[in-house]
Amino acid sequence: MLKRKYVPILVTIGLFALMFAAGSFRYTGFFSLQVLFNLLIDNSFLLIAAVGMTFVIVSGGIDLSVGSMIALTTMISASLVQEHGWPPAVVIPLVLIFGSLFGWIMGALIYYFKIQPFIVTLAGMFLARGLCYVININTITIDNAFYTKVAQTKVSLPGGNFVSISVLIALVVVAIAIYIAHYTRFGRNTYALGGSEQSALLMGLPVGRTKIAVYMFSGFCSALAGVVFTFYMLSGYGLHAVGLELDAIAAVVIGGTLLTGGVGYIVGTLFGVLIQGVIQTIISFEGTLSSWWTKIVIGLLLFLFILLQRLLSARRSTVRSK
Repeated sequence: MLKRKYVPILVTIGLFALMFAAGSFRYTGFFSLQVLFNLLIDNSFLLIAAVGMTFVIVSGGIDLSVGSMIALTTMISASLVQEHGWPPAVVIPLVLIFGSLFGWIMGALIYYFKIQPFIVTLAGMFLARGLCYVININTITIDNAFYTKVAQTKVSLPGGNFVSISVLIALVVVAIAIYIAHYTRFGRNTYALGGSEQSALLMGLPVGRTKIAVYMFSGFCSALAGVVFTFYMLSGYGLHAVGLELDAIAAVVIGGTLLTGGVGYIVGTLFGVLIQGVIQTIISFEGTLSSWWTKIVIGLLLFLFILLQRLLSARRSTVRSK
């Protein structure tokens, strides 16, 4: 029999296939590999951020600072590269370290001071967004040769298709995250922590170290998503990625990860991001619908997936009680 924990991810994959098939039947030129690759090109930064968010939610937490950290990364990168002449080889590792340190601090506050993750990461969101405007209140355009080359480079694929370098970075992150989640001690500890923190403590697992590492990894992914977003936009701006943390949470939940923690798959998050991308693509092909319909459809899908999770959890509890 199919385990119930696999049902949400299979529903996600089936929903993506159904939506892509519906778009292909309705719109000429929709059914092509390049349209599929475009979903990744336009959402590579969201995918990277959602990978980090998956680990956080699997551990039983939440991270609301993701979008603000992306914006702060773009501002730091643009300021140092464009206004101070720093080389990208120094700036990119620097912002990745900064993002990791930011996540480590939030994780430490959550664990050592027993503060709810919602409150700590909300404070982190305001802090990161505010720091953007300390750097500059205006947009900083990047015309550095390295950034423009990365932004314009197309990686050719068979059949005349192509992807961007950002897509390759995102797929590498997904592959590494799958390995970490399912084949390392840290991954197993993260699932155990999300299943029951008290049980994890009784088992002698390093709860504190794992919790801090989860937020540190999320901070790293947010900063890397910011680097990719900088390639995508070629600018730094304090209003970049507003609300993207909610898109990341939506992708993770639609991908089958339980909001209560303990259950979730990186592959599901990948398809959650692709579903958001295919909704945007269908709306653009339609031409007569407002872009806000993307949010409406995603909201409806969230309701459905949360209801599905609730039904599965209730059925699991009933089986255990018997």
